[in-house]
Amino acid sequence: MKINKNIIKELNDYLDEFNLTEIEYTEKDVKVKVSKSRVSKNFEPSTPIHENKITKEDISVDNSKKIISPIIGTAYLAPEPGGKKFTEAGRKIKKGDTVMIIEAMKTMNHVPSPTEGIIKEITVEDGQPVEFGQTIAILE
Repeated sequence: MKINKNIIKELNDYLDEFNLTEIEYTEKDVKVKVSKSRVSKNFEPSTPIHENKITKEDISVDNSKKIISPIIGTAYLAPEPGGKKFTEAGRKIKKGDTVMIIEAMKTMNHVPSPTEGIIKEITVEDGQPVEFGQTIAILE
């Protein structure tokens, strides 16, 4: 089968003309799909207009540790609806203790604490969708 390069070129031109990231063309038993990533051509890095001086009083040290979501899914703070929460703000937690469950594709995944500490804040609500890498709790 010989590929018609004119079709590909024309589809690529349509991507630019209509500001698309993907286009597909089908004729009989031939299917052509063209796609490209979108990068802003008008991107200019911003430069500060004035310089801010930082003093020692402006610097605060945050010793908190973040617990992040290892997967995309739905966060549950208790093992069952209406059940006792795994943990909550102010509670001491040991390394390996379950912080919450994240359900993904009907599978309940326990999220263990990576270290010991005191729960400073649970940053998600029960039943809330979470993203991979999202902070779900903060330890002191």
